[in-house]
Amino acid sequence: MSAPPVRRRSWAEVRWRQFRNAPRPVVRAVASSLAVAIVLAAGYVLYDLALSRGAALPGGDLRVLAVTVYVVLVLLIGSLVTWLIVPLPSGSSSTRRRTAWSAALGFFAAVPIAYLVMVAAVQIVRPLFD
Repeated sequence: MSAPPVRRRSWAEVRWRQFRNAPRPVVRAVASSLAVAIVLAAGYVLYDLALSRGAALPGGDLRVLAVTVYVVLVLLIGSLVTWLIVPLPSGSSSTRRRTAWSAALGFFAAVPIAYLVMVAAVQIVRPLFD
C-alpha cells in the first residue's frame, strides 16, 4: 500500500505559509524596529510640515541631518530592543541568555524597515497634508 503522491505547492503558497508561520524572534525583531521607525518617521513628517509652512525653527533646514539621525536611531534602538526581547534558545535549562546575535538580528531587521517606513512617510503620508 503506497501513500498518495505529495501535492506540489506553488511558489506563492510556499511564501504565504512561511509568512504565516514566521519564527517568533524574527517577528519580534521586525515589530520592534517597525515601532521605533514609525514613531521617528512621524516626528520627521511633523518637522518637514513645520518647515514647509514657514516655521522659523532654530538651525534652519536640517532635513538631511534629521534623516541621518532617524536612520541611526532606528538601527540602534531597533537592535537594542531586539537584544532585550529576543533571548537565545535555552535548550533544557531555564536560563535565558542574550548575546550579540540577538542585536545583530535586530540590526538586520531594522535596515529595510528604516528605509521602507521613511519612503512611506515621505511619499504617501506627507502628501496627504499638502
